Amino acid sequence: MPELSLELPARCTSLFEGKNILVQVPTLRTLQVTAKTAFIFILPQYNISVPTADGELVHYCYGLKDLVTILFYIFIAIILHAVVQDYALDKISRRFHLSKVKHSKFNESGQLVAFHLTSMIWCLYVIVTEGYFSNPRSLWENYPHVYLPFQVKFFYLCQLSYWLHALPELYFQKEEIPRQLQYICLYLVHIAGAYLLNLTRLGLILLLLQYVAEFLFHMARLVYFTDENNEKLFNAWAVVFVVTRLFTLTLSVLVIAFGLAREDNQTFEPEKGNFNTLLLRMGVLLVVCLFQTWMMWRFIHFQLRRWREYWNEQSARKRAAASATIAKQQSKPLKRESGYHENGVVKAENGTSPRTKKLKSP
Repeated sequence: MPELSLELPARCTSLFEGKNILVQVPTLRTLQVTAKTAFIFILPQYNISVPTADGELVHYCYGLKDLVTILFYIFIAIILHAVVQDYALDKISRRFHLSKVKHSKFNESGQLVAFHLTSMIWCLYVIVTEGYFSNPRSLWENYPHVYLPFQVKFFYLCQLSYWLHALPELYFQKEEIPRQLQYICLYLVHIAGAYLLNLTRLGLILLLLQYVAEFLFHMARLVYFTDENNEKLFNAWAVVFVVTRLFTLTLSVLVIAFGLAREDNQTFEPEKGNFNTLLLRMGVLLVVCLFQTWMMWRFIHFQLRRWREYWNEQSARKRAAASATIAKQQSKPLKRESGYHENGVVKAENGTSPRTKKLKSP
């Protein structure tokens, strides 16, 4: 290792004359070790050079070191979460003076709108640049897709980091913790399953469909919290939700039940990343179908509750309007004397005069 010398400026050397000062300079080996350690946290690991006709392409596979990278980006997600909360959501919620329950839901939807919008744009960019839209057969051809491009692996690591960071956030929530824990775990299971089973191409398109529907739903909630009479986005979300469920089921059956079933390597080889067996294909397809069915059941339940609340509100308004009309009519009662008038003389109801008759003396 060559010795490193440190030269001080001339104006500084006079200050240290006659004094023994030990200056420690970091060696090149120390810098290399520090850089390698930092790269484990920042960059995806397990890169492999794949030779092609144009040269070499760097691809990635997964391993245990991905957990370290995910941990680093969990802290990044926490920081971004706090930035969005402090500089955007808190300022907006103060203007509308929301109640405690609405304030909590407003913050949840605001965070998810920012995340879903970013993920939608990013996911669409990855799908288009990798050519998954232009060549749908690439979703199942040449399975297993062990070697991932940098942007695909980095996208999955960031997705796992975000949903894992949402688990500690539940500690600060006081309401609807089971509901939030439920959908966080569902996202983690599906994203991790697609990543570990090498179904990343199919997982990208399914995530895009899911995030489009979720983005519209949380946007509709934000608009509803600011103006309760505006429910147009809920109607748009209802249409998009049903369409995305149909596309998700159709695409899953096409890729898993038909595409992978036609591949030659129908063996279970975990060391090679191959999970293309009939049992695993049916298991994955069953999980997807059950999840979509559960979401449709919740959607129908949500729509029925909305319609019930709408008709109850309309009925209450009609009853209130009828009560107000009756109250106005009763506030001005008609004053009427007993009997009736005939030729200017008040008559009793039996036709006789109400005046007392004078009795003739005998």
